[in-house]
Amino acid sequence: MVDRNLIREFSVDEQELDATFGESLKEVAPSEAEMDFVYDATSRSFDVNEIIEGHVLSVNGDEVLVDIGYKSEGIVTLDEWEEGEELPKPGDTIQVLLEEIEDQYGLILLSKRKADRVREWEEVTSKHHEGDVVTGTVVRKIKGGLLIDIGVNVFLPASQVDIRRPPDIGEYIGKDIECMILKIDDARRNIVVSRRKLIEDQRADMKRKLMNEIEEGQRRMGVVKNIADFGAFVDLGGIDGLLHITDMSWGRISHPTEMVKIDDKIEVVILNIDREKEKIALGLKQKFASPWDNVETKYPVGSRVKGEVVNVMSYGAFVKLEDGIEGLVHISEMSWTKRVNHPSDLVNIGDEVEVVVLGINTDKQEISLGMKQIQPNPWDDVTDKYPVGAKVKGTVRNLTNYGAFIELEEGVDGLLHVSDMSWTRKIAHASEMLKKGDEIECTVISVDEDRKRIALGLKQLDEDPWEGRIPDKFAPGTIIKGKVTKITNFGVFVELEDELEGLLHVSELAEHKVDNPEDEVAVGDEIEVKILRVDIDDRKIGLSRKLDAPIEPVESTAGGGSASAPELKGGMGDTSGPLFSFGGETKAAEESSDEDE
Repeated sequence: MVDRNLIREFSVDEQELDATFGESLKEVAPSEAEMDFVYDATSRSFDVNEIIEGHVLSVNGDEVLVDIGYKSEGIVTLDEWEEGEELPKPGDTIQVLLEEIEDQYGLILLSKRKADRVREWEEVTSKHHEGDVVTGTVVRKIKGGLLIDIGVNVFLPASQVDIRRPPDIGEYIGKDIECMILKIDDARRNIVVSRRKLIEDQRADMKRKLMNEIEEGQRRMGVVKNIADFGAFVDLGGIDGLLHITDMSWGRISHPTEMVKIDDKIEVVILNIDREKEKIALGLKQKFASPWDNVETKYPVGSRVKGEVVNVMSYGAFVKLEDGIEGLVHISEMSWTKRVNHPSDLVNIGDEVEVVVLGINTDKQEISLGMKQIQPNPWDDVTDKYPVGAKVKGTVRNLTNYGAFIELEEGVDGLLHVSDMSWTRKIAHASEMLKKGDEIECTVISVDEDRKRIALGLKQLDEDPWEGRIPDKFAPGTIIKGKVTKITNFGVFVELEDELEGLLHVSELAEHKVDNPEDEVAVGDEIEVKILRVDIDDRKIGLSRKLDAPIEPVESTAGGGSASAPELKGGMGDTSGPLFSFGGETKAAEESSDEDE
């Protein structure tokens, strides 16, 4: 029944309504039944937020007129019906929530949507309580977590989605998942759930069962849950075990992802169990026999094998003989003839090389390999090829302050010491006589095959002038002219001929005492001196400017060894002064090794 007072209040023309709706708006005398209904309606009390059953009177546009038995009707908009839900029609009975009994226009405010939500909430809370497990569909992602429909929308915090928070919780949208109800807030009609708590409880039960069953050596199926640089964590069903990278393959791998991927189902071997700390070590390669079991049979010492270079370090190269077996070619075992500064000078990763097995350590799982052993060692017959006394030709490869290295053939060098370059000339550096690349002829002085050393001589190509010519030409008492080449605090060096000098001691510079030799002579001066002494063993010539000085010659010791001699006037026998010799320098410091180049 339409309330005409309401019509008048909205200033609606009654005649226009009568013309539109016909007899429905004509005032008629109420029947007894209508009077009873009005009485019941006016006598009934209505409470706000109460769910009331109403009758659809009409649907006009997007408004539904609903009679709930009150003195006036209420209006519900069509957008409160969910998409796909059957729309109302006159005569339908619906349930609505009374939001307000009379607003400023005298209308009652109704909501079908809120009534549906209240009924859904009451239905869910009547069936489920805190701690219950529920199943719902993930509706959407919101700030801080997910909304899940379990009859009503409940909140799943992001931290409660899984034991390890996934990178993107949005991947769960549209999926059905099980959760545990953590909290129900009736006042706010809010429910918080946790999938993590449910998983943790389930895993705790599975862990207890697993720890009672598991034993070392067992094979178990698991799921790869996480991967790190050092290995992978595998879920065995209640507890994660660590599959270390070194236990994934007998061969070389750079990263665990070469062997496993996340969510892979794999069979592993239980290697170790720490029940107190609940830690389990797993193995993958242990499912197969170790390639090192028969390594000495497969690769006996001395055998030649081919392999692939898989790694190059500063100290050598690793060569893979087969999956799981690698050997080291040390840098010292790479070449007989080449001086290798770095293994990459000879090999690179991926190269196929032939090697010789030098040694095997099965306990440490190590194999020593050699590359140079494939070729003959040029030092094996060096004594036969370069006998002592033989004249040989070679190329100056390097120069040092103690000599020159002469390459006789590839891989075979000889050392030409500065003391063996000239009989008469004092040489401070090999570059005074030679330069790199020179082709020269030398004499083999000595050969040491074990230490791989050959000593060469240049002066030995000629006769020793100290054995005849020099003593004859510069006999004691001979007066000769020479040029001053060097002045020291103990005397003056005088060049008697090319590459031959004598020492004019400070005591022999003048008849009077000389404190500073430079006061008497200068470099380049030509002076007249007397030969006082010729020491063949020490290659020394003593001089004097005192032309009437007495002479006391000294005889040489047979064999050329060092000999004690009486002190000679003129200072040559004065042990307080520095020694002077030609070609007699010590070699001790220089003969350490030809690696000192």
